[in-house]
Amino acid sequence: MQFRKDINGLRAIAVIAVVLFHFDESWMPGGFAGVDVFFVISGFLMTGIIFRGIEKDSFSILKFYVSRANRIIPALAVLCLVLLVFGWFYLTPLDYKELGKHVGSSMGFLSNITYWRESGYFDAASHEKWLLHTWSLSAEWQFYMIYPLVLVAMRKFMSLKVMKVTVLIATALGVLFCIVATYKWPDPAYYLLPTRAWEMMLGGVAYLYPLKLENNRKKLFEWLGLALIVLSYILISKENLWPGYLALFPVFGAFLIIQAQRDDSVVTGNIIFQKLGKWSYSIYLWHWPLVVAIYYFSLNEIFIYLGVLLSVFIGFISSKYIENIKFRNDFGSPVQYLKCKPIYFFVFTGLLGGGTFLTNGFAWHYNSSVTVSSLGQMDINFRRNECLAGYGEESRQCEYGTGEVGAIVIGDSHAQSLVPNIASMIPNKTLDWTLSSCRTIKGIFYIKNGIRYDSCGDWLEKAFRKIPPNTPIVVHNWLNVIFDSENPNEYTEQSFNGSRDEYKKMMGESYINTICELSRDNPVIIVKDTPVFDFSVPKEMAKNSLFRDEGGRVFISIEEYRRQNELTEEIYKSVAESCDRVVFVDPKEVLCSNDKCYGDYNGKPLYFDSNHLSTEGANRLALIIEKALISY
Repeated sequence: MQFRKDINGLRAIAVIAVVLFHFDESWMPGGFAGVDVFFVISGFLMTGIIFRGIEKDSFSILKFYVSRANRIIPALAVLCLVLLVFGWFYLTPLDYKELGKHVGSSMGFLSNITYWRESGYFDAASHEKWLLHTWSLSAEWQFYMIYPLVLVAMRKFMSLKVMKVTVLIATALGVLFCIVATYKWPDPAYYLLPTRAWEMMLGGVAYLYPLKLENNRKKLFEWLGLALIVLSYILISKENLWPGYLALFPVFGAFLIIQAQRDDSVVTGNIIFQKLGKWSYSIYLWHWPLVVAIYYFSLNEIFIYLGVLLSVFIGFISSKYIENIKFRNDFGSPVQYLKCKPIYFFVFTGLLGGGTFLTNGFAWHYNSSVTVSSLGQMDINFRRNECLAGYGEESRQCEYGTGEVGAIVIGDSHAQSLVPNIASMIPNKTLDWTLSSCRTIKGIFYIKNGIRYDSCGDWLEKAFRKIPPNTPIVVHNWLNVIFDSENPNEYTEQSFNGSRDEYKKMMGESYINTICELSRDNPVIIVKDTPVFDFSVPKEMAKNSLFRDEGGRVFISIEEYRRQNELTEEIYKSVAESCDRVVFVDPKEVLCSNDKCYGDYNGKPLYFDSNHLSTEGANRLALIIEKALISY
């Protein structure tokens, strides 16, 4: 296929958006849609390669696979190797282990599945994953593996004309499936091929059904396409469900630009866009690890601007010295394809990543204080995975001990961290009635991406009806997170569009009414909110030990803790005044001194992340919970 400057310029439009979004999403709120533009370009180019080969009866699937490997693997393998070397010196054990897993899944082109199973793309934890951006490469590679096989099989019993119509129909069906799946299964829809294939196939449609346009129509198509893409970058944000129907705008915009075929365009054909388009793959590869480094090492704002420039510079170096290497892609026999050099990059790098994962980040090369701190991330309730249901599910109602019910723990994941410790104090059975992100407020529901989730409120209604009278109830929630949110998404009675003060008042009254209802027939012990940190406590401790001879303690000021709980303290006072048989447990007694609240004790993390108590932390808090239970 003749080199097309418009497509090269379109690559630049895509990579600029992705880079700006990742370094600072306020610069381009919908910049992640640049990935969708890349998908259209890939689909156009791959369909062209496959159909030209099929039409000439010369298409080789093996040659196609090798050409894709030659294009994608070398630069990716170099990135992964550099990160593994970097991680040896600068990452904590569990982070290095995680990097090893992600290197393995990236080199195996399964990282989209890995990241889907781990978390959402826009979660805070995404900035701790050095290779998160490779999900799109995995989705593309999976498309490259399947698409030619399907087309070659179709050619056995279809004419080229019918094949083209079939691709068109399949693309339309793919759009419909994507729209439905995005609403029903938003996380898998973001990552997985079935909801992304249509974007690449629409690029294929652009190749199979080229439009013959007059020059003035070409300009119209190009500018309309640019408008759709740019408006997507500006008006769409991570708050929108994606891909869904909104992805039609950037994807169709890319389709129109490809159909316009304007190689002399000032927009796509200018020298800057041509250079950025040429380097776009390497820029895309290198920009995200630089973003993660800024977050991981808490670097200041100037590094954001330096990171953008460095992404372009390293992208240029990688493109010139790695991508430009010409590897052979045509061999005489299937056995000779073993001479394909990128295969060995793939195997070596993948095995090294797997080895890093299996050896726990080569744990032996760390000193003991780093290892102890890092392992705090795994110091969790031993039944957490078994007993803590996610939002949208019902509580799993786990039981600890036997006999009559001695206590019930109700709350969110913060409460779940305390359950084994509370159970150890109770001679009889302890019930775990916790549910992730479920605050103990009757009638509460949650709205995400326009979808209402009633599972929490429904569960609380059922639970309250089942509580045996005079049984102690321990209630613990991350309550202040409800009131501190800039964009409230948890509600009672009705969705709320008033002022934040009115919202806080409404939620506060609902909480008070809920506790009063509980306390009519049962003694209630409320464990107040624990201190919350801006970072993962065990990771921070491990970093301190890694980069310094003595780590030092991890803490926030007592003033910060009071600020975090300013509103909830007012609500607790109202609960004390309005409800009978309620006592309070204040974590400050065991987690704070006169001027600081600590995340560690005797060199061990009291949290397994930034806000959930570890087993060590729960042990300390249990000391004062036990006193409250004894009082009943």
